[in-house]
Formats: sequence, C-alpha cells, structure tokens
Amino acid sequence: MQNKKEQLAVLKRLMSYLKPYGLLTFLALSFLLVTTIIKSVIPLVASHFIDQYLSNLNHLAITVLLAYYGLYILQTLVQYVGNLLFARVSYSIVRDIRHDAFANMEKLGMSYFDKTPAGSIVSRLTNDTETISDMFSGILSSFISAVFIFLTTLYTMLVLDFRLTALVLLFLPLIFLLVNLYRKKSVKIIEKTRSLLSDINSKLAENIEGIRIIQAFNQENRLQAEFDEINQEHLVYANRSVALDALFLRPAMSLLKLLGYAVLMAYFGYRGLYLGITAGTMYAFIQYINRLFDPLIEVTQNFSTLQTSMVSAGRVFALIDERTYEPLQKDSQAKITEGNIRFEHVCFSYDGKHPILDDISFSVNKGETIAFVGHTGSGKSSIINVLMRFYEFQSGRVLLDGVDIRDYSQEELRKNIGLVLQDPFLYHGTIKSNIAMYQDISDDQVQAAAAFVDADSFIQELPQGYNAPVSERGSSFSTGQRQLLAFARTVASQPKILILDEATANIDSETESLVQDSLAKMRQGRTTIAIAHRLSTIQDANCIYVLDKGRIIESGTHEELLDLGGTYHKMYSLQAGALT
Repeated sequence: MQNKKEQLAVLKRLMSYLKPYGLLTFLALSFLLVTTIIKSVIPLVASHFIDQYLSNLNHLAITVLLAYYGLYILQTLVQYVGNLLFARVSYSIVRDIRHDAFANMEKLGMSYFDKTPAGSIVSRLTNDTETISDMFSGILSSFISAVFIFLTTLYTMLVLDFRLTALVLLFLPLIFLLVNLYRKKSVKIIEKTRSLLSDINSKLAENIEGIRIIQAFNQENRLQAEFDEINQEHLVYANRSVALDALFLRPAMSLLKLLGYAVLMAYFGYRGLYLGITAGTMYAFIQYINRLFDPLIEVTQNFSTLQTSMVSAGRVFALIDERTYEPLQKDSQAKITEGNIRFEHVCFSYDGKHPILDDISFSVNKGETIAFVGHTGSGKSSIINVLMRFYEFQSGRVLLDGVDIRDYSQEELRKNIGLVLQDPFLYHGTIKSNIAMYQDISDDQVQAAAAFVDADSFIQELPQGYNAPVSERGSSFSTGQRQLLAFARTVASQPKILILDEATANIDSETESLVQDSLAKMRQGRTTIAIAHRLSTIQDANCIYVLDKGRIIESGTHEELLDLGGTYHKMYSLQAGALT
C-alpha cells in the first residue's frame, strides 16, 4: 500500500511529465485563472444590481444586467478553451507515459514475463494510463481551479466582511480532517480494486489465448467459476469504495456547508436587527459561501479518483522502473563472420537454485548440423535460451567464432541467429510485411526468400498475393503455411546461425515432406542447431546429443547412437514402433 511519502513521490514524478508542455500548461492555467476571476466578479455585479437598480430600472440597470449575462457567457467560453488545453496536455502526457512503459517492457528479459501475467501488463498500459489521463484532464484542473476560486473568494469575502469570513474559516479544519481521514481509509481499498481489475484482465487474456483447449476439455464451467470469484471480489471492494465515498464526500461536506449557511443566517439576522444590511450584500455572501464550499466539495468528491490515479500511476511506474532486463551485452564492434558455436562446461538455472543445464559442452561449425533430443524437461530449449541470450548462464563459456558471446552487441547477435519455433508467430499485417519483418529489403528479395522455401506456391494462389492480409497470429493460414512463412522470414534475414526449435512438431506427415525440403535448403552453408521431437527429422545431423536432466548422456551420429543401444535407441524404437 502506498504511504503518504510514496504518493507524494508518484505525484512529483507525474508532474515531471508536464515539462515538455510548459507553454500549453501555462496557457491552460491562465484561462483557468481568468475563469476564476470572472466567477468572483459575477456576484458583485449581481449584488450591485439588486441594491441599486432592482427597484429603480433604467438604462444603467439594463447595462449592468447585460454585463452580468455577458460575464457568464465569457466565463463559459474561457472555461471551454481552458478545458481543451488541459485535455491536450493530458493526452500528450499519457502518450509519453505509455511510450516509456512500452519502451522499457520491450527491453525486459524473459524471466520478467515468466512471472508476470500478460493481462497485468496490458492493464497497466491501458486501464491504468487512462486513469492517469482522467487525473490530468479533469482532476488536476479541478484542484487548481478550486485553489484559485478559494483564494479569490476568500479575498473578496474578507473585503466585504472580515468577521463573517473568520466565522466561516472555522469550518476549514473540519474539512481537512475529513479529507485526511478519507485518504487513509480509501487508498487500501482502491489499491485492492485496481489489483483485482488487473487479475480480471489476466484471466480474460488467459482464457482467450487457450479457448480451444478450454472447450476441447469441457473446462468452461470451472473457468467461469474462477472468473466469477475474482469478479465478485472486485464487486465487493468496488462497493466498499462507493460506500466510503457516500459517507465521507457528499453527506459530510454538505453538512458542513449547511452549517455555514446557518452561521451566515444567524449573523445576517443579527446585523439586520441592529446594524442593517442590504439584500444585495446578503445575496453576494450566499453566493460566496457556495463558491467557498463547492470547490472544496468538488475536490473531496474527486479525491477518490485522485487516489485511484495515484495507485494506477504507481503500477505504471513500477513497469517503467522494472530492471529485470535481458543479459547485458557489450556495445562492441565485434562481428560474427562464420557462425561457429562452442559451449564449454555451461551451467544454467532459471531461479539460481535448481540447475537446468549441468556442465554442457559441445561445438558446431559453419555448414554443420547438430541436434538435441530428450524427454520433456531435459534442457533442450534451455540451450537455445542461453544461446539467444534470453537468460544469463551461471558458469562456463559460450563462444561464437572464438569470441565470448557476451562480447557481441545484442543487435549483432540477434541479426545473425535465425530462430524458427514450433508454433510460428505471425503479426497482423500482410504476407510481405511478415516476411520482411520491416527490414529495408526489396519486394524481389521477399519473393526470392519465399520461393527459396517453396512458400511462393500457395502465396501466388491468393487473390492479393504477397499483399494478402494476415490476421492476428496468422489464424487464416494452415500450420504448414504459417511455418513456411516463418522459414521465408528467417531466410530473408540471412542469418549465419539457424535454430530450429521443434519446427516440424505440429505439422502433418504430408506437409512435413515439403517443409523438410525447405529446411534442407536453409541449412546449406549455415550453422544449424535443431531441437527435435521426431527423430526421423534429424537422422542426417552431423552429431546428435541426448539430454537427460540437464546433462549430455549420449552423443554421436544417428547410426552410432543406434549401435550404442542406449536411451536414443529406446526413443527411436518407440517412435518407429508407433509408426508401424
């Protein structure tokens, strides 16, 4: 839960985003000040009209009356422009905050995404930033306006009657006491409400992502119950927040306002009885009592939204400040020329406690292909994670062309490694943009890459060809077509190292034949590492490594491992038996 010091730090940081928009903010505040001054003058004009002209209408009375309504119109116009300026500043700030949050998110390492639900991140970048927008566009202007109105009204009241003003000011400590009490009680409830909203987003994202599995295994009722439980808890805390608002905001503040009226009436009764008082002066004071209390009531009513904004801003800043980055790479000029890879006694653990890779050593050179096989959890994909620098290894060395992998820049490393996953990911866009991946390559190069892996055969059959739209995750294409597009994307980037992480695991046998031909072309002249489930796909590898519990227990060619009669032989026999 945020304490007062943390809230002030968050508010100060939010205010720092105003710096690039100093001129706009100054103009918005200027219009706000002008609006406040006009509001303060209007009761004086009305008071003058009541006392001087209400019972004696003449041409001057008409002038004063026109001035009264003219001031109202002017106030409306000035306030409208001020609100527009505040809104423009607000949306610009939210854009900047989203930019900072997204930019930092893109740098974060896999370990952060392993422990953070996607829905929670989405909630911070959407719901929480929108709440911040509400603060700048509405609440901030409301707070500043309240300060201006309070000060100008207080000054005018002091000029008119300082004794009555002193009586009214006796209520201020009670108001501040209510605000402080509300702040202390509301912040915990608001934080819990925002957290539960994030949980709802996470549950939604998880269910949408896995809807096929959910329906296939008849899990709708169970997941509906889980969602309803979170949704109900959110309702409970939302109701608590509403109840707190209803108690502290409108009734309590309105009661203080009524007490102010009572003091005003008693005072005017005394003045009218002994000293005399004009109707205009009485009208002006009633209006000023409203103008004194209404901004305070509005501020108090907006305090709930302010608290929510502080909590939301804290959640967004936590994402911006997150430092679970990818492993650090040197900003060097070293270049990968051949793509020769060497692991020397590498040990790796995701959590620093339980070893996933234990004393892994192997080497593979340009033009060669090696493969890793083993049961689930044996460490196959972890080798890829280490090589791609998604995670930092604890000990040993990983060399590329004889140079420590940490001595290459991240850009140099990533552009020379082509990664093809089991489940190919396609972006919303076109076939051409998915193959080019927004690199500066020509249409001819895109088409050449597609032709190289035999993807052009189905692309040319599409009405729009390479400009055919690709829906989210490429759901309009078959698994085989998506995989061929992923191959074309990899070829277009011209990597020196090719990593195949069970690239054919989800493809039917007929499509696999076409894919294998494409893979054979892709492997020519490149260093290739394959993670394989189907052992039939890696029989021509120069060396096959068998992993078990993070250790290499067997290595050799396909024939050598069969002759060895060990784990590989058993795995191959089981698969061969399943096919016969």
